[in-house]
Amino acid sequence: MAYNILFAGFGGQGVQFAAKVTTYSGMMSGSEVSLLPSYGPEMRGGTSNCAVRIDNKMIASPIVNEPNLLMALNQPSYDKFVEKVEEGGTVIFDDSLIKRTDARTDISVYPIPATKLAREHGFQGLANMIALGYMAKKTGFLSLDVLKEGLAKAVPASKAALLGKNIEALEFGFNY
Repeated sequence: MAYNILFAGFGGQGVQFAAKVTTYSGMMSGSEVSLLPSYGPEMRGGTSNCAVRIDNKMIASPIVNEPNLLMALNQPSYDKFVEKVEEGGTVIFDDSLIKRTDARTDISVYPIPATKLAREHGFQGLANMIALGYMAKKTGFLSLDVLKEGLAKAVPASKAALLGKNIEALEFGFNY
């Protein structure tokens, strides 16, 4: 299956990093991938989203206008993108920060209190990895093992000490 994924949230929530992990993971699974980041006027606190495409065929364009998978980590992103999700698509959202405002019945919607869980379980700043693990569990778009490989590739050598906690957060989300 082809995945047209949109990751969206505020700058500083790790949206771009979750997309990078997904892109590396897609490559490691043997798929074709593309990544197209988009930032608001401010990096931290401004809007941030990233389109990732994973397919077993060549990808002609990195643009995702109608995602079949959306991860929203803040209310403005949810409100902006939920109506663009294609019929039959899936939305994962952080319901500790987002109140569902749509009435769509043609998509699958899975809330997870990622920010609250991160704070309560010692994963401060890793709500993105919790949500990514949860997304893998709910959709099967990539396996947990492949995501761990992608995570190991995405974490720069200068931050290697953070890899273990990121993997734990990913696993936590997957097992939620």
